[in-house]
Amino acid sequence: MAKTRIAYFCQRCGFEAAKWLGRCPSCGEWNTFVEEPVHRAPAAAAEYSFTAERPVAQRVDEITPVEQPRLSVENGEVNRLLGGGLVPGSLVLIGGEPGIGKSTLSLQLALHAPSLKTLYVSGEESAQQIKLRADRLRGDGSNCHILGETCLEHIFEQAQQLRPQFIVVDSIQTLFTGRVESSAGSVSQVRECAAQLLRFAKQTGIAVFIIGHITKDGSIAGPKVLEHIVDVVLQFEGDGNHAYRLLRSSKNRFGSTAETGIFEMLGSGLREVSNPSELLITQHDGALSGVAVAATLDGARPLVIETQALVSSAAYGTPQRSATGFDVRRMNMLLAVLEKRAGFRLAVKDVFLNMAGGLRVVDPAADLAVAAAILSSGFDLPVPPRCCFAAEIGLTGEIRPVSRIDQRIAEAEKLGFDTIFISRYNQKGLPEAKKIAIAAISKMDGLLRAVFRDSQS
Repeated sequence: MAKTRIAYFCQRCGFEAAKWLGRCPSCGEWNTFVEEPVHRAPAAAAEYSFTAERPVAQRVDEITPVEQPRLSVENGEVNRLLGGGLVPGSLVLIGGEPGIGKSTLSLQLALHAPSLKTLYVSGEESAQQIKLRADRLRGDGSNCHILGETCLEHIFEQAQQLRPQFIVVDSIQTLFTGRVESSAGSVSQVRECAAQLLRFAKQTGIAVFIIGHITKDGSIAGPKVLEHIVDVVLQFEGDGNHAYRLLRSSKNRFGSTAETGIFEMLGSGLREVSNPSELLITQHDGALSGVAVAATLDGARPLVIETQALVSSAAYGTPQRSATGFDVRRMNMLLAVLEKRAGFRLAVKDVFLNMAGGLRVVDPAADLAVAAAILSSGFDLPVPPRCCFAAEIGLTGEIRPVSRIDQRIAEAEKLGFDTIFISRYNQKGLPEAKKIAIAAISKMDGLLRAVFRDSQS
């Protein structure tokens, strides 16, 4: 007869302790231990296998490599993030905030790839609810099967009968297995269900796509071992007040983690944005002050983003500092550099900064565009039209070089910009640009002379 005991698990990393602890010795988090009953399954149950063959040890030179073609999900952005498509037998985890579009993206992949036999398993919605969303997404459901189930053993039975090529599980926190005596969503259940899904995917060659919830700090809920088990971890990001969504790859055993997919949320689902730079640049009727364009990189993808700044006198004594889509601490650093190195008095000024489109920019190459937008708003002089910026600003006021400057120049040239301002130390080995002029500067005073010289005269 199986024995049951009580153990305490850290909800952050999955560390197991015999008694309650205030601080987890593994991850260092406080008040994360919860009490759970642990059911030790009999030894016979632990030998469960989805195939009749048992693996045997082989020498490396005896292993015959098998080239398996990737499965296309008929979505260019997702295929690129996965490294060319789904790898048979892979386990992919996608996380994101509630309402960001995880279930919509998963169902859209299943409906828009009729060549793949797909099993969509939902533990959060009924088949009728999924049917309503499928009608709105307007896909081909002839090869997509819906299963409303939370018992993992029943899901495996249905999968072995149906033999699909692609399985979507929404979500991992709703599943439970009889091998563990705890409620669904607990650390033990999430860890055991993920381990069994991985074993099922590797032994059957079926690609499994699972959805995971996230915590308040933005990390995927459940033990950290969940992210170590899977082959690919995709993070779905975006602001609910804007239409754009970003899909990032934080782990990929079959491709690069520097790729980023961009989607636009519409009433009919998520639309791929093949050229996001054109959408992130606002078209103005006339020249406006406080606007500059930054040539940034999101992973390996070049993006040209409009930076907007507003500088005004502090009405309430204490200056306000606010940034949307940009690190406010880095903005304060740039303001200190502008005041110390450029002589621009900002101690009694309110400064507001916004990155157009709702995207969050972490690339330091946006520093020069932020400084140009702040100076433009302070002088109330517009930045010269059709020019962009790509450089980092140091604490001493020097204009520092950035990586992959050739990709930034090529993106700006493709979008029709006339001039790009870069660091003087980025000039070595640059390809000859035919349609765009390269303005190299090394100090903050060079930025003032190059950008606002003609406007002040």
